[in-house]
Formats: sequence, C-alpha cells, structure tokens
Amino acid sequence: MSGVALSPLPASIPILLSTALGTALCSASANSLNQLQEVPLDAQMPRTRNRPLVRRAITPLHATAFAVATGVAGPAILWSMVNPTTAVLGAANIALYAGLYTWMKRRSIASTWAGAVVGGIPPVMGWTACGGVLLPDAAHHAHLFLPSYAPIDLVAIDNPLAPFALFMFLYSWQFPHFNSLSYIVRGSYAAAGYPMLSVISPSKNALVSLRHALLLAPITSILFPISGLTTWWLALTSLPPNLICIMAAWRFWRSGSEKDARVVFQHSLWYLPVMMALMMAHKQGVDWWSWVGLGTDDKEEEKKVI
Repeated sequence: MSGVALSPLPASIPILLSTALGTALCSASANSLNQLQEVPLDAQMPRTRNRPLVRRAITPLHATAFAVATGVAGPAILWSMVNPTTAVLGAANIALYAGLYTWMKRRSIASTWAGAVVGGIPPVMGWTACGGVLLPDAAHHAHLFLPSYAPIDLVAIDNPLAPFALFMFLYSWQFPHFNSLSYIVRGSYAAAGYPMLSVISPSKNALVSLRHALLLAPITSILFPISGLTTWWLALTSLPPNLICIMAAWRFWRSGSEKDARVVFQHSLWYLPVMMALMMAHKQGVDWWSWVGLGTDDKEEEKKVI
C-alpha cells in the first residue's frame, strides 16, 4: 500500500480497502497457480516440501478452483471498486507470475529478473488506485522537483516519474533480499534442478546483490525526492540504512560466505519497513508536527496576523 500512502491524491477508505483486498486476491491466485505447476519440484526441496499440495492436504482440483475464483474476483473488485488501470495491472501480475516467471524459473537464471518485475508492480497499483497517471501526456509530463524552500504544487507530483520511483524501489530491493536467500538454500535449488544464479555462479549472484544494494541509494536519496514523492530530507536520513546494507552486500560479494549472505538477508527484512517509514516521515506536503500537536496550523497563523 506504499503507492496509496505516498500519493498526493486523495483516497477514500472504500478505495483503500478495495485495493488491499483486490491485490491480496490477485496474489493468492498467482501463488496458487505457481504451486500447482511446481508440485514435483517442491517435493524435492526441504523449504517447500511442506506446502499443502505437496503434502496432499488439498487436491489439485480444489487448488485450481481457488486459483480461478481469486483470479477472477481480484481483478473484478479492482475494476468495479477502484479503476480499470489497477485491475489490468493486477491481472497482468497474475499472468506474469504464474505464467512467465514460473515457466522461466525451470529454464533460465533470468527468472529472478522477471520475478522482480512482479514484485515492483503492487506499489504502482496503489498509485493508480488513487488516480495517479503512469504514462506522460499533455497534462502530466515528467516534472523534476529540485531542492527548494519554496512551496510546491502537490498536483504536479502526479507525473510518471513518481510511479517509476515506486517500481524501481521494490524492484531493486528484491535482489539483495532474494539473492542472499537463494544462496543460503542453493543446495535445495540444485537438488530440484532449478538454474538459479546462486547455483550456476555464486560470485555473480553476490555481485548482482551488491549492484542493486548500491542502486537503492540513488533511488531513495535522489529519485524519490526529485519525483516529488518526498522532500530532500530523505537524501540525508536514508544514508545510514543504505550504507549498512551496502557494506553487508559488499562483504557478501568479497567473502561469498553463507554467514554474510544471512546478514544481507536479515538486513533486507528491516530495510524495507524502515525506508518506507522514512518516506512517510518526509512525504511531500505533510506537516507531521501539526499532526502530533507540536506545529502551528494555518488557523492559528491567521489569528496571529489578525
């Protein structure tokens, strides 16, 4: 829901709840369809052999019925209660994950990049749910918000650069997160026959993790403020979390040890909520001091002037 939270456009409670429910149903459908196709491979991996289909806790027929029901209900709720753009994104993500990603996972190391695209779409869905635009047009062109003390036009934040920033943040975060995890369980992937980068080339796997840990720094410190989603204070406060994760990824790349991989994975777990909290703290146009009663609102200023 980061796209909804950071959007400058208004969002009602029904829109918020419908977006959350529709997105959850799309995710449930995609995961169910994925697991239906991977039962023989999941049975070979300790990490996945306790899944319901592998244990035969449910039948493939029941799983298929659930996947179809949620796959129809999710986009339908998004279409009727939110808007068509968000519904199309939800349906496309089901197809990408259950179709392209699952198919590639057994054939190419590029499946990780396809999976990262899937993970980057949900925050964009939150953005479009509020009515935000995705592509530039005559009324919405890419606008750069350079450092300035002058008040900005919040309407101008509704430009294609904002959803691109949301997408890139979640897209790049997944590489330190998943590449470190896949290295830890690389033995299971190898036993199941998955052509993961952590199995084929552990050094390149760690390098990709480091590359995107480095990329997250300009994404959060430059792309977000310049898109207008946050103030430029984020460039300063995001520095410590980014440096911690970059150093961990660098050590993982240098040593190639499982211990350092675990550190990268553990850092990725707290990095996401911490960075999102910082983004909300520096959200453009929000005076949090007034929210907690420590600021001076406009009415009080007017009284002082009078």
